[in-house]
Amino acid sequence: MRRSYDYSLDRETLHLSLTDAMGHDVDAAMLATLTVNALRGARRAEADITEQARQAHQAMLKHGHDALTTGQLLRISLDGSKTELVNAGHPRPLRLREGTVTEVTLEADPPFGVEVPGSYRVQHLDLRAGDRLILLTDGMQERNAAAVDLPALLRATRHQHPRQVIQALTGAVMDACQSRMADDATVMCLDWHRPTSP
Repeated sequence: MRRSYDYSLDRETLHLSLTDAMGHDVDAAMLATLTVNALRGARRAEADITEQARQAHQAMLKHGHDALTTGQLLRISLDGSKTELVNAGHPRPLRLREGTVTEVTLEADPPFGVEVPGSYRVQHLDLRAGDRLILLTDGMQERNAAAVDLPALLRATRHQHPRQVIQALTGAVMDACQSRMADDATVMCLDWHRPTSP
C-alpha cells in the first residue's frame, strides 16, 4: 500500500491529508509511511500547514534519490472562518454544491521530495454549508478509470451517505478496470454541514 490518508479533529480544527508515494514496491510503501508520520509529527507539534508540508518534503529528501510523494493537506476551521490547503502535485478535488460538480481550481506545487526553490503555498478553499468535497488519488482517473464519469456519479449519489458514495465511486472504477487496477485508487469524502457555534 503506497497511498495514505489521515485525519485529526480537535476543538477548533479538522486536519485532513491524502498522499500518494511514487512506485509500486516495498520502498513505495515505506515512503507512504514516512510521509504520513512526518505530517503527523508536525501536526502534533502544532505546526501550521506550510510547516507540515515542509517537514514531509524534508523527510523525502533525507530518504534519498527518487523519493517522491504527491499530496494534499487541508486545515479546516470548525467555525467556518477558513479552509487552508496545500497541493503538492496532487489531482484537484471535486466539489459538489447544490447539484453541480466542479473541479476545485488549485495551483500545484511540486511533490514532496522534488528539489526546487521556494516553499509550499497555502491556498484558500471556498467551503460552504451543504458542500461535499471529494479528494482522490490519480488512480481514480488513469487509463480505463478515465471512462468513469465521476461528476455524473457524484450528482447521482448526492443524497447518499458518504460511505455509500465512496463505495459507488470505487466500485465504478473497479468495474471499468475489470478489477485489474494499474494504480492505487483512493477517495476521501467530506460533507461540510455547517460551522460550529463560537
